[in-house]
Amino acid sequence: MKRFLFLVVLLFLFQGCEKDDICTPETPTTPRLIIEFYDSVNTSVKKVVANLKAEGEGADTALTFDLVSTIELPLKTNEDFTQYKLTINSTSATEANMDSIRINYTRNDIYISRACGFKTNFDLNLFNPIENSNPVGDTEFWIDTIEIIKNKIETEEDVHIKMYF
Repeated sequence: MKRFLFLVVLLFLFQGCEKDDICTPETPTTPRLIIEFYDSVNTSVKKVVANLKAEGEGADTALTFDLVSTIELPLKTNEDFTQYKLTINSTSATEANMDSIRINYTRNDIYISRACGFKTNFDLNLFNPIENSNPVGDTEFWIDTIEIIKNKIETEEDVHIKMYF
């Protein structure tokens, strides 16, 4: 009788476990915004960015990139915009230049599984996807042009934005 009772209790304990209780690393997650940098004069040539610092509004730490032509920036999943201060040559006191960009989008939350929860895809706004501005007193933009390549941010496989400088 004790053995039967033990088996029944054990059966109830394992009844709640399902195969999707584990979120594997291959499971798609919220994609980051992929930005590639290009030369503003020869627009077909990728350009390397030196000492780029990306400070997200409300973030505790800044992202730093050095000698890269592509970066990945996370977007906020609880608001319809994300603001970054992008500083090129950030380690130089005399050559550093900051531009502020605001990325405007709509969010699409997608249920993955009980273990993984939700992921968020983004659709850049059609009429005002990115605003480029400068801090007060700064008149020199380092970003010349911003081109939207892909409006839908669903994976990190494709470039979403090209920035020319």
